[in-house]
Amino acid sequence: MSDIATSRRSRITPEREAELYRAVLDLLREVGYDALTMDAVAARTRSSKATLYRQWGGKAELVVRAMHSQKPGGIADVDTGSLRGDLHTIIGREDDCVLAQNVALMRALAMAVHQNDDLREALRELLVEPEVEEFRRVVDRAIRRGEVRADCPALDYIVHMLVGAFATRTLIDEQPPTQAFLTSYIDAVVLPALGVAPPD
Repeated sequence: MSDIATSRRSRITPEREAELYRAVLDLLREVGYDALTMDAVAARTRSSKATLYRQWGGKAELVVRAMHSQKPGGIADVDTGSLRGDLHTIIGREDDCVLAQNVALMRALAMAVHQNDDLREALRELLVEPEVEEFRRVVDRAIRRGEVRADCPALDYIVHMLVGAFATRTLIDEQPPTQAFLTSYIDAVVLPALGVAPPD
C-alpha cells in the first residue's frame, strides 16, 4: 500500500497535501471517522472526489496519512545520552495544546478502529508499526549503554504503558494529558519498571 500511495501522491504539491491533511483532521475531530466522507473532504478542500481517491485510494489511508503528517519527526533520532532524557524529549516535542488535539483524534477513531478493518490495517502499517520500531531503537540504545537489562520483563510493555497513560488520562482524571503529567508518569512508572534509577 505504501509504495503505491507514494506513487499516487507524487502529482500533488506538498503545500496542497498539507492543506488537505489539515482539513481531514478538522473534519475527523468534528464528526468522527464513520461520518467523515470523501464527499465532505472534497467539499471542504474544493477538490474532486476522484482526485482524492486517485491520490490516497480511500478514506482509511487518507485519514492515517493526515495523522502521520502531524508527527514532529522520527523518534529514533532522539539521542540525549540517557533513556530518561530521550523519553522526556520525545514527550516534549508536542505542547499541551497539540496533546489535547491528539486526544480528540484518538476519541474520534476509538470505535472506528474496531469496526473497520481497512482503518485498522492502515493504522498498523503506516503509523503504529513504524513508531514501535523507532521506539525499539531508542530502548536498544539504553540497553547498550547498560541502563536497562536486556532481560528486563517490562521491556515488552513500554509502549503499552505510555499509550495507556495517554489514553486513560481524560477518562480517569477528566482532563487531557499534559507534558507535566506524562513526564512525571515516565519518572514514576515507566523508568522504575525498567530498573532505571531516578535522578539524584
